[in-house]
Amino acid sequence: MMTRGRTAYLVVMLAGLASLTACAGQTATAAAEALGRPVAARTSDVPPPAEGPVEPAASPQATVPPEPVEPAPVAPEPVEPAPVAPEPAGTGAAVTSPAPAVSPTVAKRQRWVKIFSGPSVKDITPPEDKTKGTNVVELNATESEQIGTYLTDGAGRTLYRFDKDSAKPPKSTCNGDCATAWPPLLIKSPGKIFPDGVNPKIIGYVERADGTCQVTVHGWPVYFFAADAKSGDINGQGVNGTWFAIAPDGGKTRAIPGLPRGGK
Repeated sequence: MMTRGRTAYLVVMLAGLASLTACAGQTATAAAEALGRPVAARTSDVPPPAEGPVEPAASPQATVPPEPVEPAPVAPEPVEPAPVAPEPAGTGAAVTSPAPAVSPTVAKRQRWVKIFSGPSVKDITPPEDKTKGTNVVELNATESEQIGTYLTDGAGRTLYRFDKDSAKPPKSTCNGDCATAWPPLLIKSPGKIFPDGVNPKIIGYVERADGTCQVTVHGWPVYFFAADAKSGDINGQGVNGTWFAIAPDGGKTRAIPGLPRGGK
């Protein structure tokens, strides 16, 4: 058993330790516990009992957050496709349709003959026989390195003018044997003439001595040459210095070097 003197000494010692450790935040109770001595609890250190029922202290378990609730899926709004610009002509694999042909209009009338503003949209097949006339005539401007631009019919046959004829007034002087060698281009009633590369206003016809009607360009009657066998032939160019392939304006085309030459 502890004696009274020893107990008094221990109380004085603990009081001294309390005064030395108070600046560090320790209490006398903590100091006694550090020395391993049991210390009776002081009345002032015990909190007063709480009034009413005392709920047990909550356990120091970590609060578990509620699981996140995923929002219900929302259907996306329909997105209209962006307009696609059409590909320009000539690119990609797109194929464009050709523009429709424009029908020529009547540019001039001479009694029962209509002269149109341009070529026909329909194919025209002229007669093979140059001496026979037709109701539909084509006049086409054709290029030549030798003589320049000259006129042909729908079959590509060269057309000529004769210097001994007259343009003002239009008159043909090639008849009989001359007309056999140089068949006139005849138009029948009712007639149509379709020019390509020729001013329709200068196209017409003249009545011949035998009563047939011969096509004229700027007043000059026009002819074939019997010796021209195929399209592109210009065998009549410069014959006798009076026969020349007729130009689109009714004039003469240039002579071939070494001509004129003889002939009917």
